[in-house]
Amino acid sequence: MNRPFPIALFGSFVVFAIGFSGVASGQQDRLYDTSGKNIAGTVTQISAKGVQIKKGSNAQNFMASDVEKILFDGDPSGLTKGREFALDGQYEQALEQLKTVDLDKIKRDAIEADYMFYTAMSQAKLALAGKGPKDAAAKMMLSFAKKHSQSYHFFDAAKLLGDLALALGDPQTALRYYGSLSKAPSPDTKIESRYLAGMVFLKSGESDKALEQFEPIIGLNAQTPATTRLQILSKAGKAVALSQKGESSEGLALVKTLITELSPTDIEMAARVYNAAGACYEASGDNDGAVFAYLHTHLMYSALPDAHAESLLRLIELWPKVGKPERAAEARQELQQRYPGAK
Repeated sequence: MNRPFPIALFGSFVVFAIGFSGVASGQQDRLYDTSGKNIAGTVTQISAKGVQIKKGSNAQNFMASDVEKILFDGDPSGLTKGREFALDGQYEQALEQLKTVDLDKIKRDAIEADYMFYTAMSQAKLALAGKGPKDAAAKMMLSFAKKHSQSYHFFDAAKLLGDLALALGDPQTALRYYGSLSKAPSPDTKIESRYLAGMVFLKSGESDKALEQFEPIIGLNAQTPATTRLQILSKAGKAVALSQKGESSEGLALVKTLITELSPTDIEMAARVYNAAGACYEASGDNDGAVFAYLHTHLMYSALPDAHAESLLRLIELWPKVGKPERAAEARQELQQRYPGAK
């Protein structure tokens, strides 16, 4: 049975996170943007939409989506290390470091916000990989949102809340959280909002609604690498939607084209495209083709937990259909060992 998803804070989460708030000056901070550059100075303003950092009389403003991380003067060492582990996808190690932080000794609101976000983020990522309770992770992220509604992590938190809602079997709440990304100043984040909505409809079997979200993204004149990625993912989603509608030949043709264009070093993209290929083959009744596609994710792209867990779940169902029930038992054992909460 799916547990009810906590949404009581959602309204205030969206409404109060938009305006800028001042941050105490006189500290030396360092902001790293997504291009790899870093700027030393004093963070003077933080909001859901962005961050301002000053050095002398020179002030620079960054959209939240362009901020990779901020090292605040006064960060406890557990936060510094935990933040790096979290950003590197090593969530268990991140939590071990974050547990060492003494909240009573934190003097800056921005530092406390970072501590709460990276703790909630790590718990959410582990829960989504089947390594923790999803409802508890959602409550922790909502607690962060209530206390630090002015954090530049707002839209990242909203996405994770959408991911958790979807994993908990609550697509309508997922749509609400994903929809809040459309309020971001970044065009890429607005596009991501539409893509994620399409994925909710796709998982709910509402193929036409999914296509209504994917098609406009595919038709964009991409200006950034992030938009290009979202276009490829939308094409993969479109392929599955077409297959769900009974247009398997079109869906398979599209996903096969995407496979030929994959970069072998882009693990996330490859895992999602091969899983989409598996779904297309499965919808067309080609169980052997589906097994082959999902095996690519299982054997070559297992570093992406959610996609790997999805491939194992499908292989558990598909192996008996191709006459190899013992392989299904192996896949089930690995799923239970690596992602005990996945289903």
